[in-house]
Amino acid sequence: MPLRRTPEDMAVIKVLVVDDSALMRRQLTQLFQAEGDFEVRQARNGVEAVAENLAFEPDVLTLDINMPEMDGITALSLIMSGRPVPVVMVSSLTEKGALATFEALNLGAVDYVAKPGGTISLSLEQVRQELIQKVRVAASARLQTGRPRLQQEAASSRARPRAVAQSGVSALPRREPSRSAAALPSPQAAQEGLLLIGVSTGGPRALETLLPALPADFPWPVLVAQHMPASFTGPFAARLNRLCALEVLEANRSTVLLPGRVYIGRGGADMVLSRRAGQLHVMPRPEAAEMLWHPSVELLGRSALALLPAASLNAVMLTGMGHDGADAFAAIRQGGGRTIAESSETAVVFGMPAELIARGGAGLVLPLERIAPQLLLWARC
Repeated sequence: MPLRRTPEDMAVIKVLVVDDSALMRRQLTQLFQAEGDFEVRQARNGVEAVAENLAFEPDVLTLDINMPEMDGITALSLIMSGRPVPVVMVSSLTEKGALATFEALNLGAVDYVAKPGGTISLSLEQVRQELIQKVRVAASARLQTGRPRLQQEAASSRARPRAVAQSGVSALPRREPSRSAAALPSPQAAQEGLLLIGVSTGGPRALETLLPALPADFPWPVLVAQHMPASFTGPFAARLNRLCALEVLEANRSTVLLPGRVYIGRGGADMVLSRRAGQLHVMPRPEAAEMLWHPSVELLGRSALALLPAASLNAVMLTGMGHDGADAFAAIRQGGGRTIAESSETAVVFGMPAELIARGGAGLVLPLERIAPQLLLWARC
C-alpha cells in the first residue's frame, strides 16, 4: 500500500479520539488542540468510532481498548476492513493491556501509547510529547492490514493445539520444543556469529513476520532491541515464543548466549553484552541517560563491537522512527560485518532504516519478506 500524505502535505491533521472516559476525551482533545495543527473529533465507544471514521474521515485515530458496546479490538477490525486508517492504541501498563495491544498491532494498528497510572488529568502530561510525536508519525505511516503472511504460514505449518486466551485476544499456536536442551550447540558456538535486530514503530508486527521464518536450527543467537515499556516485553517475548520454532525469552537477567534462541531486550532498561569465563552473556542495565530510546539499539551494537570482530556480526534494522542504532550498525558494516535495512516498500515508518542507509551502513536494502531468506543464506554459507 502506498504511503499516506506526509505531514508537510497536511495543513491540518484530523484526529478522532476514541475513549469511553469523558475526562480522557477532553484531556486528549485539549492536548491536540494546543498544538495548533490538529482538528479533533470524539467518539465514546467502538460503535461511534466506526461511524465517525466514515463520516469524519480522520487522518489518525487514538483508540482505547476497554469500552462499552464495542471494544477497541473489535472496532479496529471493522475499521481496517472498511476504511483503513492509521491507529495509535492508548492502552494500560498491565499484562492484559499488553496482550490486547499486541493483538491490535497484529490487526494493523501503527503504534501505541501506554496510559500512565493514577488520575488521567494529572498524569497524561507524562506522555504528552510521546503521544503527539506518535500521532504525527502515524499520519504518514504505511498501513499494513491483515495478518502477517509469514506468521500465517508458520502457524498453519504446525498442527498443534491452540492456546485459548482468557483475555479475549485471538489464540496463538502453542509452541512445542523442537529439540532437547542436550541437542543445542555449545555456548562457544555463539561466538561464530550473532544476529542483532533494531526496531521501533511497527516492530511487533514486523518481528511476528521475520522471526517465525527462522528455523529451529538457526545457528546464531538473536538479540532484539525493540523500543517498548517494561511491562510489555515479557508478554511480547511469550507471544513470540508461541509463534516461533526458535525459543524466545526476555533478557531480564544475565544469561549465557546460545544459538537457536531469541533474546528480547527488557523494556525500561538497555541490553548489553559481556564476556564471563570465556562465554558471551546478555544482560539488562539501567537506561543510559544519553540515549533517547530504550532498549537502545545503539548500545547493543556498540557492546557487540567491543567484544566481537565486526565480521562475525549480522545486523538488521527494521521499521521505526528516529536514528537509534544507525551509527553502531554502520560501524559493523565498515568493519566487515553484514547489515540489512528494511526497505521503504514494507517499513511502517521508514526512519531507522533510512538513517542507516544515509550513513552508508546498509549492505542490503530488502523488503521484510526477503530478510529471513537472506539471513539463512548468510548463516549457511
